[in-house]
Amino acid sequence: MTTLRDARREDFAAILALNAESVHFLSPLTADRLDALHCAAAYHKVIEIDGEVAAFLLAFREGAPYDSPNYLWFAERYPAFLYIDRIVVAPAHRGARLGVALYGDIIAFAAASGVPWLTCEFDLEPPNPASEQFHARMGFTEVGTQWLGGGTKRVSLQARAVAR
Repeated sequence: MTTLRDARREDFAAILALNAESVHFLSPLTADRLDALHCAAAYHKVIEIDGEVAAFLLAFREGAPYDSPNYLWFAERYPAFLYIDRIVVAPAHRGARLGVALYGDIIAFAAASGVPWLTCEFDLEPPNPASEQFHARMGFTEVGTQWLGGGTKRVSLQARAVAR
């Protein structure tokens, strides 16, 4: 059975494990950091398959107490937005459209909340072509780039208008 639902603290071990599996595309997470992000998040959902967390998505509204340089980039330019900080699908479930399900749900959440922009980023250096293709299919376009990590990582900053 597949269920899309709000993340709970009892999901944190699974979320941390999923994040660790994809940390080359994400920032690392500790249990304390995840707890703080969960408390500040406007949207934090998981997809559970047969009782196990198979995917998650974590996002923040403008004005959140969040220090991510990518989030701050959008905060300087967009008065109202919902920032997708991270989405992870377990390797065993990639290709099963879980990312599409989560993005469809967050787009509906943004529309219902009156949010005009959905924002995110993905890596250009090192490249993440799967994320680039996925975001293009989901209607995102590049609105900027920035270098992070002392010039070791470059991200594409993406935005998508939310229909109301």
